[in-house]
Amino acid sequence: MALCAAVLFFTFFTETAQAEQHLTMTSHVQRSVVAGQAAFAGHLPSAQHLSLALSLPLRNESGLQDLLQQIYDPQSPFFRQYLSVGEFTERFGPTQEDYDAAVRFAQANGLKVVATAPNHLVLDVEGPVANIESAFHITLNLYHHPSENRTFYSPDREPSLDLDVPVLHISGLDNFTLPRSRMVRPAERPATTSKTTGSGPGGQFIGSDMRAAYYGSGPLNGKGQSVGLFEFAGYEISDVKLFFKTVKQPLQVPVKGVSVNGVSLTCPVTSCDDGEQALDIEMAISMAPALKQVVVYVGSNDVSIFNRMATDNTSKQLSCSWGWADDEASIDPILKAFAAQGQTLFVATGDNGSDSVASYVWPSDDPLVVAVGGTDLTTSRPGGSWKSETGWNGSAGMPSKNKVPIPTYQKLPGVVTASNHASRALRNIPDVAAEADTNQFSCYDRGCTGGNGGTSYAAPLWAGFIALVNQQAVATGKPLAGFINPAVYAIGTGSGSARAFHDARSGSNGKYSAVKGYDLVTGWGSPDGVALIDDLVGSAQ
Repeated sequence: MALCAAVLFFTFFTETAQAEQHLTMTSHVQRSVVAGQAAFAGHLPSAQHLSLALSLPLRNESGLQDLLQQIYDPQSPFFRQYLSVGEFTERFGPTQEDYDAAVRFAQANGLKVVATAPNHLVLDVEGPVANIESAFHITLNLYHHPSENRTFYSPDREPSLDLDVPVLHISGLDNFTLPRSRMVRPAERPATTSKTTGSGPGGQFIGSDMRAAYYGSGPLNGKGQSVGLFEFAGYEISDVKLFFKTVKQPLQVPVKGVSVNGVSLTCPVTSCDDGEQALDIEMAISMAPALKQVVVYVGSNDVSIFNRMATDNTSKQLSCSWGWADDEASIDPILKAFAAQGQTLFVATGDNGSDSVASYVWPSDDPLVVAVGGTDLTTSRPGGSWKSETGWNGSAGMPSKNKVPIPTYQKLPGVVTASNHASRALRNIPDVAAEADTNQFSCYDRGCTGGNGGTSYAAPLWAGFIALVNQQAVATGKPLAGFINPAVYAIGTGSGSARAFHDARSGSNGKYSAVKGYDLVTGWGSPDGVALIDDLVGSAQ
């Protein structure tokens, strides 16, 4: 009898422990669902498969924050002493035990583990809706989108897990916001007709014009450096080859595709558009024509793509020209890994000026990325030097509409002024800028055309430019530049700002105007070649 009672007690205790549910650390239910603004449209089919990314929180976040402050403080003995992936994982990543527990949880709930991450920050899984609903105690419903002519899926409540390991976020449980590239095509905005200073067909700008304007004809060419590109769709290398053939320039940089969780690396013209992807490759190579490689990361989930860039850690300069809506916390650990490992991520701010909505500005207003706005450039002649520059009317710039707090580097005296109307409480964008007007020539979708533009062009250009910076750093025995914003703002508020940046002082993006110094149209401006390279490398002294 006593034995039976013991068995019953053990069974009850085990079942109770197993039934204990833990909420994730972030929210997942769309506000329009909570507020009843999105009308119910049915249930997501139970057999439909979804790909998810489970994010686990960092360990010792306060210690990591202290370390990052030291890594980017020129007075610290740890200045620019970056961590390897292994060192980062050992000190700040989730433990192996916690990560293994998350793997077992997924498998026990009928979810297939698609990929594991060396830094333990992300676990990629996939499975049918029925299994996902059971694992996270949710129902995935379809709703009518409140502002777009489509339906979207979303959980009806916050997910909870029968797992003692804390889970930060589960990416992929909704598709309320679809990713959008920051490329502007000829049909979307009238082409600029007053410009004829580019060396491409019809006087359009091409990537080598940007190199000439922002760097010149010096010896730096990106040798030994790798640029990583973030993409939500594949690309056709034939379009890239067509571009360099058309502009009569050699293509000597290997382009390596990395499929994240099996997403196709190719982009058939009948079912895919590679405009963004092709221009990113073309611009990065044009700015740094002897790169070791361009690595194109193609995936369907932002968390998974970014974390693969972090765990590969082969590209110290990264570019993203896409916008979407997500919980800031979901990518925060990965962006901190970038900074700790000496990687810089450039993100295009967008192309609808100060009216750009919060969901498409993100993630450019995250404090751990370099937000890149747009300018309108004039050169001295085709393929010539920089002549003048104004703020581009499409450049997305503003205090963060996602309510991201102002970072420390923007609190320096001289950043927020009465003339620029920047916020003293919120993250301000952009940080820097480059040519983005609709007078650029590109090849994509099996053809070539002018009249393209957007901050999509400016972000990979800056990634290519930092490859020149890091090439010089290696050649002179200095550490790599790493996350450049602390140095950029120190330079901008210092005595060398005028020689390091082309400061656009005219032009408006709607609500805000370009002014002397920092502004919400062009940030500090575009790179003034050798001077900025010397300052970014020399700041390690």
